[in-house]
Amino acid sequence: MDSLRGQFLVASPHLPDPHFSRSVVFMLQHEPAGAVGVVLNRPTDNTIEDLWKHVSDESCSVTGSVHAGGPVAGPLMALHTNPDLSEREILPGVFVATDRDTLTQLIQGEESEFRLFSGYAGWSAGQLEEELRVGGWLTAPGASSLVFSDCEQLWKRVLDSIGIDLLSTVVDKVDIPQDPSLN
Repeated sequence: MDSLRGQFLVASPHLPDPHFSRSVVFMLQHEPAGAVGVVLNRPTDNTIEDLWKHVSDESCSVTGSVHAGGPVAGPLMALHTNPDLSEREILPGVFVATDRDTLTQLIQGEESEFRLFSGYAGWSAGQLEEELRVGGWLTAPGASSLVFSDCEQLWKRVLDSIGIDLLSTVVDKVDIPQDPSLN
């Protein structure tokens, strides 16, 4: 089994689970015992500032949204770009943090980009592999530029990149002249 850690899972248009409709999951862990990821394109109506009032006495002026990382309840976690606060690097320059002190530093700091997630997507041993086998998910290489990109168009952008990659393997490349009159 090749690990999907650091890659994107893109919900197939035929995936019946409403929790994952049109979602892009960034895989944080994928081992024989199971897999864990976070949905990148599910911002909630809850702001980080409002949430932080409930979990900390520290001040917070961050106005971004908390993202629904998936249907499984779990600790708050952040994907971020600060190597000094890294608990684990998932892709070059993309780190994950769940420790409360680390999250506090991320939220109070201004030097790194981050996304805060409540919940996660999780699969037991063999479950994700079966969902992949029946076509519920497509995979795409992870890209740090997309992890923090606009959520609204993310599913379509990653799905389009998969289509382009697939087409490039079956369609011969043709040299097209710069001057159209030479066609």
